[in-house]
Amino acid sequence: MPTVVTNIPARLDRLPWARWHWRVVIALGVTWILDGLEVTLVGSIGRVLEEPATLGLTSTEVGLSATAYLLGAIGGAIGFGWLTDRLGRKKLFLVTLGVYLASTALTAASWSFASFAFFRLLTGAGIGGEGAAMSSAIDELLPARVRGFVALTLNGSYWIGAALGALVSAVVLSPHMLGHALGWRFAFALGALLGFGILLVRRYLPESPRWLLVHGRADEAEAVTRMIERDVLGARADEWPAPERTLRIVARPRIGLGEIARTLLRDYRGRTLYGLALMVSQAFFYNAIFFTYSLILGAFYGVPAERIGYYVLPFAAGNFLGPLLLGRLFDSVGRRPMIAGTYAASAILLAATGWLFQRGALDALTQTMLWSAIFFIASAAASSAYLTVSEVFPLEIRALCIALFYAVGTGVGGLLAPTIFGALIETGDRRSVYYGYLFGAALMLAASLVAWRWGVSAERRSLEDVAAPLSSAPEIPRRVDHDDARPPLQ
Repeated sequence: MPTVVTNIPARLDRLPWARWHWRVVIALGVTWILDGLEVTLVGSIGRVLEEPATLGLTSTEVGLSATAYLLGAIGGAIGFGWLTDRLGRKKLFLVTLGVYLASTALTAASWSFASFAFFRLLTGAGIGGEGAAMSSAIDELLPARVRGFVALTLNGSYWIGAALGALVSAVVLSPHMLGHALGWRFAFALGALLGFGILLVRRYLPESPRWLLVHGRADEAEAVTRMIERDVLGARADEWPAPERTLRIVARPRIGLGEIARTLLRDYRGRTLYGLALMVSQAFFYNAIFFTYSLILGAFYGVPAERIGYYVLPFAAGNFLGPLLLGRLFDSVGRRPMIAGTYAASAILLAATGWLFQRGALDALTQTMLWSAIFFIASAAASSAYLTVSEVFPLEIRALCIALFYAVGTGVGGLLAPTIFGALIETGDRRSVYYGYLFGAALMLAASLVAWRWGVSAERRSLEDVAAPLSSAPEIPRRVDHDDARPPLQ
């Protein structure tokens, strides 16, 4: 098979931050905003959907609709993630956004629980596929020195979507605007409109040069890299000396399921268990609280449905500011201490707040403020889980790994949490809900210990240094489930 010696990864990593990088971040990072918008809309209008004038759902059906969204996200992540590694990042981040756009528009036209749950499932499939395609593309296009901060901030932008969803729901549900019967439909239609605008921008983004290299398309990879350099450096592009570090790629047929299994379960077994611990714990932690946010405020504090959106705003602010303000520490202090520390702090704070809740010592405002403080830290922790599974595995299976870990984490931690907590809330017993919070805190604390023991120091390192491509030269060690492996960039 043909062999290519290339310096393209080193050239991409050395580029100064420029307007071109902002274009990539905005066009691809909107995925998290859309996800936050969708989840928050259901969280904010959950009580509204129980009214006879809307869909007349029960609290359990509201929880099941959230479960349908997550099921769709799991299926979409795996299916589209597999295709992203085979067909390319660009093709799939266009297709998945189109799926989301159509599905959320159909959600606005729902007429029953069955139709609403089905359209939510399709919307989740689009968002799940988006995550795999978008995360792999961003990691492969951005310089290594800022990868952690940018990835965490983009994950945190989920809460910009959450704030937007909260504001939209609060405004359109107001009796002075559209009211409950039509307002919830307009809110979902807004998501489709936003998706259409971003679809137009994404058409101009390039394919990942790294993906092109390992698929035997070295000439295209070189052409795309030169285009990026001209866009970033302008007239200086031809004057920059070529970096000395090179990567030797041996073109090969597509990666089969057997090799994927061996890579995850043998060569990267420690990283696989590490990624699972992070993803499962944060998924349960988040979904347990946020998918039932409106139910807690309504059932225990008597907050009217049309005002719940206002209580989401400080919560969303804390979640966005956490990764934004703490994100640079993941590149400077390091991945391992920051991941372990944020997971442990989140667990301790949730346990303490749960105790105050079951004692009846909080009202709607203080409950919201404490949740906001908890998730200032927990948002950075959860974002670091997505960053970890996107950078510690080989390039050829990166998108699929993101999808698999998201699917397992969401399946174990996310699918169960909304249903369990929906049932706990329906009992009206604060102590039962408190025990659920304790379980979520225990999962986060266990993940913190795993991160401290088996975490990967990926900060400021090239993706090829963190995990050698499966297509790299044979002399590079394949079993690299540790941090001191020989770097493939020579």
